[in-house]
Amino acid sequence: MDVVIDFTKSAQENAQSYFEKSKKAKAKAEGARLSAEELKAKFAKVEEQQEKQKKMKTLERREWFEKFNWFFTSSGLLAIGGRSADQNEELNSKHFAEADLFFHADIFGASVVILKDGKGSGRKDREEAAQLSASFSKAWDNSQTTVDVYALDRGQVTKSRNSGSLGKGSFVLKGEREWYKNTPLGLCAFMEELGAEGKKRKVACIAPLTACENRGINDFVGISLGKMKKSDAAKLIAKKLGYDDVDYIMQHLPAGPFSVR
Repeated sequence: MDVVIDFTKSAQENAQSYFEKSKKAKAKAEGARLSAEELKAKFAKVEEQQEKQKKMKTLERREWFEKFNWFFTSSGLLAIGGRSADQNEELNSKHFAEADLFFHADIFGASVVILKDGKGSGRKDREEAAQLSASFSKAWDNSQTTVDVYALDRGQVTKSRNSGSLGKGSFVLKGEREWYKNTPLGLCAFMEELGAEGKKRKVACIAPLTACENRGINDFVGISLGKMKKSDAAKLIAKKLGYDDVDYIMQHLPAGPFSVR
């Protein structure tokens, strides 16, 4: 680097002049650094807001049944299952019609599954709904491979009894039940297309394994009992599907250990 010396000044004055220039250069550099950090923070905030807006738009587009466990059977019927006692209650009170069937695993702690238009369904549809009910029950967390499941119609399920009201998510069941003995636990994940023509979108669907097999879906992720914790399983499923919303997948998996293939 060339150094310019002012011969009209002493060595000390020249040194002081360069010292002052150095201070100014450092101040400018610090100002530039602070400005860059401020810009970076502003960009990060804008990106965060854009991501929130994107998620809000995605939520707005979702179908009403996506907050539940859901899938379409091999005959195209919609099956929806509760993810909590509140949702079990909501399914019974708002979404269980006369033409539907009610499925429940024969174990304490299980999802209510409603098969829409289930009374006119075939055996395969019912077995698929039964497997969803089996898989989203305490049986999975207990590492059971099978559990019995039963089905009832609208007239056989009630919320009240003579001695008083029942707890949230509990119901009085009456009459003869249609049994699906030793229903195997098993799930699959794949990308399902939802929405009206021209507004279709793909979303991850966690369905009973039999539905994937009966529908002839080849590109699916198999989910079974294993040793992997839920959060790790959700991340791996999302990666295999190429799906960004890991939280959505987490919400639609049962409690318990997993194997993902």
